[in-house]
Amino acid sequence: MSNQILSTRRTFLGAAAAAPFALQAASGPQPFGAVPSPGQWLWHQMEVYSFLHFTTNTFTDKEWGYGDEDPSIFNPTAFDAGAMVSALKAGGRKGVILTCKHHDGFCLWPTKTTEHSVKRSKWRDGKGDVVKEISQAAAKQGLKFGVYLSPWDRNNAQYGRPEYVDIYRAQLKELLTEYGPIYEVWHDGANGGDGYYGGAREKRTIDKKTYYGWPKTWDLVRQLQPNAVIFSDVGPDIRWVGNERGIANDTCWATYDPAGDKGGEASPGDVNARQSGTGTRNGKKWLPAECDVSIRPGWFWHANQNEKVKTPAQLMDLYFKSVGRGASFLLNVPPDRRGLLHENDVASLKSFGSQLAALFEKNLAAGAKVKASSTLAGSYKAAHLLDGKRETAWVAAEGAKTAEVEFTLKGEAGFNVIRLREEIRLGQRIGAFAVDAWKDGAWTAVGEGASVGSCRLVKLAQPVKTGKVRVRITDSAAAPALSEFGLYQASA
Repeated sequence: MSNQILSTRRTFLGAAAAAPFALQAASGPQPFGAVPSPGQWLWHQMEVYSFLHFTTNTFTDKEWGYGDEDPSIFNPTAFDAGAMVSALKAGGRKGVILTCKHHDGFCLWPTKTTEHSVKRSKWRDGKGDVVKEISQAAAKQGLKFGVYLSPWDRNNAQYGRPEYVDIYRAQLKELLTEYGPIYEVWHDGANGGDGYYGGAREKRTIDKKTYYGWPKTWDLVRQLQPNAVIFSDVGPDIRWVGNERGIANDTCWATYDPAGDKGGEASPGDVNARQSGTGTRNGKKWLPAECDVSIRPGWFWHANQNEKVKTPAQLMDLYFKSVGRGASFLLNVPPDRRGLLHENDVASLKSFGSQLAALFEKNLAAGAKVKASSTLAGSYKAAHLLDGKRETAWVAAEGAKTAEVEFTLKGEAGFNVIRLREEIRLGQRIGAFAVDAWKDGAWTAVGEGASVGSCRLVKLAQPVKTGKVRVRITDSAAAPALSEFGLYQASA
């Protein structure tokens, strides 16, 4: 392994490198079922990040380019990677995934594999590199960087033949070795159909299960960026949620046993999407959901959509229906023809980011006295639920399938948002929970749910004011394990 790749691995893992599986010592609680890899565990902590959909489509007003676009039309004369990344950061984003090549085959970096790239554009006199500038701006501002590389290429003459798979892997290798640490590699499920294909102008179909040789392609990712997570309809690390509305099902398991749309083995582009939003309780694979959605009706910028940008309230609703259900929130914000994010998008992002930061600024349960009905001996006490650390946890006694944790607050507090985090390094165990508030001398149920996972948000219809709160785990496949608990007040 090269020094560059070793450096990439250390940079991505950082101080948390040894932490993810610290609880799996022989003397401590053992994991139940599938558990996240180190890369997945770090990915879970990101929760919100963004797409940048950008290519010749931006200049042709299309969503899917045919592959015959003249590269010279790509000319974002005011391109400013730093300004775009700053806007994403203000919106609470922790990472950015760039569409380095969409289905039209136009490459946003000066690849050696094709002339259909920025090399033949007017931008920067053909000497520019969008991937380089975005990746460097992200690193400078503390955002992680990911790459989208469409398997389908409507421009390449070799598409549909064995030679194209070698070209695709060569492109992937360039992206994974020349642009620093990569946290996510994104494979679209759109594969095969009408295209330009070097002038052939024909329809080419491929066998989605076998053509790309996905196991070998994913091995290349593991070799070059060992801690990057890989997304596709079926993972192998992150799964599609089954829709492009940015919404996970209310019960959303991080474990999943995917199947093909008509049964049998699933593959990128062939999955029963109706099951993807829920996953599989006690599934064999740790395969959490990613909720992708655009801030606009389309994935690419279109002038006639400038007044159709999602509002901060809509973005917050999507946050609760994605991150709040144990998934991630991947929001696309497409650059315009200037090479900037449109002012309307930027304003909505900024307002959403401010509201999100304000929501979780103060945990109203902080400082509470905590008492659990059951606790595993060792360093698994219930007080860990309020220390703000994912690395510590409360674990119920071995064999317990139900448990309660009571919080006596420092004083009466009003809240309308409840947050739970499961200790997912021990697997996803909890199958049902309820939250009660002490009112008029008795416990009153105020919230409930099924799956918890990395994050579960319960938003109450009306604020609750109380001095005592109780969490009841009413169904768990193994001893319940939680890492965090919080009470918050969302603005109207």
